[in-house]
Amino acid sequence: QVEPVESGGGLVEAGGSLRLSCAASGRTFGSYGMGWFRQAPGKEREFVAVISWSGGGTDYADSVKGRFTVSRDADRFNVYLQMDNLKPEDTAVYYCAADLRKVGNTWSRINSFWGQGTQVTVSS
Repeated sequence: QVEPVESGGGLVEAGGSLRLSCAASGRTFGSYGMGWFRQAPGKEREFVAVISWSGGGTDYADSVKGRFTVSRDADRFNVYLQMDNLKPEDTAVYYCAADLRKVGNTWSRINSFWGQGTQVTVSS
């Protein structure tokens, strides 16, 4: 399977907005939906948001609830992340995935390969 391709990152001031896009090649059998993870310098990669394949279900990390909105194209394997009211602590490389699943209370991936990601930097 081909890694997803993320785009839309950049440098923005605190309080600003960015919209990330991702194009995946397909869905993984047994997955719940598509979504986003991020990894800040010196930290582990963490879950950000997920949207179900039907588009009717979403979930967010507590740190981004009310500020980020995940969406997807109904007929394509594209997922988006609208990020508003950005904070310096949102600075990270953002990765998308098309194989999210929930294990207990934790969102994770079925596969282990990652794309290049897209850098988001929020200045204070």
